Amino acid sequence: MTEPQHLVVTTTHDDEDAARALAATLVSERLAACAQVHAVRSVYWWDGEVQDTAEWRVDLKTRASLAEQLADRIVELHPYDTPEVIAVPITAGASGYLAWLSAETAAR
Repeated sequence: MTEPQHLVVTTTHDDEDAARALAATLVSERLAACAQVHAVRSVYWWDGEVQDTAEWRVDLKTRASLAEQLADRIVELHPYDTPEVIAVPITAGASGYLAWLSAETAAR
């Protein structure tokens, strides 16, 4: 199996405006070609107990070669002590879209 050329990198934020600002910054810095911001409900273990909070998920489309830079930048900009940063490979997609994704992040 070949290594993926593209990824969806996900993080979450507790504030919609801040999530949108984070997405805009990462896209303007060309670390991601685009981002979607979704309202989600997160249930997780933190500080010794189960948390149940409203959050905003940010899905960022990028080239696999930018994953480490993107993750580092998310951690740098994010107010959480331990922000979620996970990457999922894009194993297939419309060739035109994937070419656009590569072109829009090529400045990095």
